[in-house]
Amino acid sequence: MRALGWASQVNDPPVAAAKSWIAGRTFPSDRPLIDLSQAVPAYPPSASLRAELARLVQRDDTAAYAPAIGLPHTRTAVATRFGVELDHTMITAGCNQAFCLAIGALCRPGDNVILPLPYYFNHDMWLAANGIEARYETDGSPAAVDGRTRAIVLVTPNNPTGRVASPSEIATQFERARDHNVALILDETYADFRATTEPAHDLFERPDWPTTLVHLFSFSKVFALAGYRAGSLVAHPDLLRDAAKLADCQTIGAPRIAQEIVAWAIANLDDWVGEKRIEMLAKIEAFGAAITRTQYELESAGAFFAWLRHPYDGAAHDVARRLADDMNLLCIPGECFGPDQEGYLRLAFGNASIDQIDDVVDRLAR
Repeated sequence: MRALGWASQVNDPPVAAAKSWIAGRTFPSDRPLIDLSQAVPAYPPSASLRAELARLVQRDDTAAYAPAIGLPHTRTAVATRFGVELDHTMITAGCNQAFCLAIGALCRPGDNVILPLPYYFNHDMWLAANGIEARYETDGSPAAVDGRTRAIVLVTPNNPTGRVASPSEIATQFERARDHNVALILDETYADFRATTEPAHDLFERPDWPTTLVHLFSFSKVFALAGYRAGSLVAHPDLLRDAAKLADCQTIGAPRIAQEIVAWAIANLDDWVGEKRIEMLAKIEAFGAAITRTQYELESAGAFFAWLRHPYDGAAHDVARRLADDMNLLCIPGECFGPDQEGYLRLAFGNASIDQIDDVVDRLAR
């Protein structure tokens, strides 16, 4: 049967498309596959977290549904982490679901949402799937806000570039959204992997934050729980009420086992998270030093990402495909992150060990 639904209007997921290039292949021992396509940690969850999971799974209730808005004690842990009230918190099945629920609560078909360029591809895909216009802006070219604009999206650290927005930039975007009576959707998936431990912003200290801010976060990334799907949505209770209606139709609630372990991890893993942050910063430094051996230009790097300008004529898709075919190196071409991005590649080097950095750069150079 021919597919005629809304999903037929959406591009194929870029990570799945890239992985299809290597489907069925075997790789020699002297040049194994290095997969930098998907932004996941290269390391497993902490040993103490896995021990706690083993204990939790023996409980009868961890196989049951959780409330659509989340378990009360997990929401309380999230509220404490961000310094907000309990009724402003919701637990989601990863940060992607948090974005989808926020858009569903804020927008109708025909509305528009402003995305930073280059954008995170799943954000653009979800807007297209729901008949919502995406308006793209860069630092030097802000998009117009009009009567159909419902939100401005800011991702920091950025996916795909790794760029970190300053506190003043975040404040400016908040005030811009507030002045136009639209939402600021602030995605801080990778906030714990910044170069500093200073607060990224002070928005939650503003008494008027719930009228404008919609905050997204990923515990899947910070605690290396990608497959468990754990995120949060922090916003006005009215928005969360509508978001919970949508969640009830999708997942009922985020996986209960994931919610239980997030509550435990927030209370117990600060030191472990700090160690992983330092390891990620070491990768950035090592990659920045090594890439100078090549003709690629490192435009920006941070969190899990390096954003490279490639030195070749033609589209990044062709460069990425050749790297996959000839060098067994998998990355995502810039075209997947918006218009006029054909000169770039995204390398999610969070998915590589620091010992692999030189090998990655050698393959790029060849």
